[in-house]
Amino acid sequence: KIRSYQTKVFEIKDQIKVIRGVVQALQDLGFIVERVNAPMGMITAGKFAGDGHTGFVELTVIARPSDATHTEIRVNALYNTTPIEDPKIYQNFFNVVQRSLFVSG
Repeated sequence: KIRSYQTKVFEIKDQIKVIRGVVQALQDLGFIVERVNAPMGMITAGKFAGDGHTGFVELTVIARPSDATHTEIRVNALYNTTPIEDPKIYQNFFNVVQRSLFVSG
């Protein structure tokens, strides 16, 4: 069930454009991008959460071709090592990614 809202397919095949769009979206959301492995399509980022910096949110994003014209993006979010299961968090992330992909394109 959680995997269904952690994954979204975009109608774009340029892997580098997708990676750049995801990085831009993460930065727009206040994350610090820690690592980008473009050949593997993997991005990790994190940020402190809460006013008192009581927690840390870490995202791992995988972008890979799903067919000749589409790219599948899957994100895994953790809050202090506990998986985030709120679908709204993932929906918000994908909304920002979509804006980033189609504004920059």
